Amino acid sequence: MIAYIAYPTSLTLQSANALQTYTTLRELRARRPDTVAIIPRWGREPSRFAEVGALHMPRPAIGKLSRLYKSTLLYYLEHTAFAFMTAAVLAPRRHEVEAVYVRQVICAAWWAGLLGPRLGLPVIYEAHDLETHNPSRAKEPWATGLLHLIDRVALTRATRVVSLTDDFRQLLGAIGWRAPHEVAVIPDAYDDHVFAPADQRAAREALGLPLEAPIVAYAGMTFAHRWLDGLVAAVAQMQAQRPNLTLVLLGGRDGERAALRQQAEALGMPVTEQAQGATAGSCILLAPRPQAEVVRYLVAADVLAIPDTVTDVTASPLKLFEYLALGQPLVMPNIPALHEIVPGELCYPFARRDFAGLVAALAAALAEHGTAQSVARRSLAAEHTYGQRAERILGLVESK
Repeated sequence: MIAYIAYPTSLTLQSANALQTYTTLRELRARRPDTVAIIPRWGREPSRFAEVGALHMPRPAIGKLSRLYKSTLLYYLEHTAFAFMTAAVLAPRRHEVEAVYVRQVICAAWWAGLLGPRLGLPVIYEAHDLETHNPSRAKEPWATGLLHLIDRVALTRATRVVSLTDDFRQLLGAIGWRAPHEVAVIPDAYDDHVFAPADQRAAREALGLPLEAPIVAYAGMTFAHRWLDGLVAAVAQMQAQRPNLTLVLLGGRDGERAALRQQAEALGMPVTEQAQGATAGSCILLAPRPQAEVVRYLVAADVLAIPDTVTDVTASPLKLFEYLALGQPLVMPNIPALHEIVPGELCYPFARRDFAGLVAALAAALAEHGTAQSVARRSLAAEHTYGQRAERILGLVESK
């Protein structure tokens, strides 16, 4: 039995980490039905994770107290309590457990440093970044040492570590925490049940988008730290030569879309919150949509953009793989972790946060013609399905 411990930020798959956890579990259970996922749930809130056989445990919602005292430390306490709750569940069945797979850093630290050794269970930690680099980390000055300890215990005491990128694997070797051969690189992936190429014109007709206008698109559940304001400004500048250039931004929180609307209007771009009947040259700001609808908007675009990423050496955004699977020209920052997946000849890179570089990359991507690069991008994406991700995880579990 594989015990998979996760703390998704949305049980209804309204966040990237929830989507990745859910789809990975779906594919793991298709191959190893004995995989048991342990997920917290507050009360009777709806959860898609029941579909993948998750065991829901009561969420020890200590973090909710942050409404009274704003501190990430309260969430650390919550995750600590949950780690011990999962140990109580697994202890009676420890002889059945082949490995404990953890992707939440606080739980990983407790499992790697204490619970796993006490129960005699190997622990595999899927690290998505250092907690000391987490924008949502505890900010109290005295907590700096605690953050370092959390990272060090989780990454040095786990039986094996999974990294999303080789860049992060090399970092762990450079600081002496793990030898490179002890870290398995298993990148993110895309859901090939959902993301597949389709006819662009048909997608535009169905959505009511301008049929002939060049369209640049971005889709994401949140916009923070992703330089969407840079993308808006770049498209606005390019409209001096391409007045019908249209920008589609899909997702984000209400406040994030409101800020981009204000920026676009100040730059003289017409803004609309619906695609149907939008005029060429508009900035189309759309609230989050179901994945199946997101695909249609992306298919309708000429260029798909990643203005920036939240992380650096661990950058492996889901949209990178989803964009590749659709085949359109891809504009992205020149970050080594991203280029581990996409070689320069299959994308249009620019120096990170370089406005002129972003404009030049968008212009070059819009000028792409032919199908060879599109076919190559889709072929590359086919190496990164969630099914293959699950196979890599199982291979690691069996070789621990």
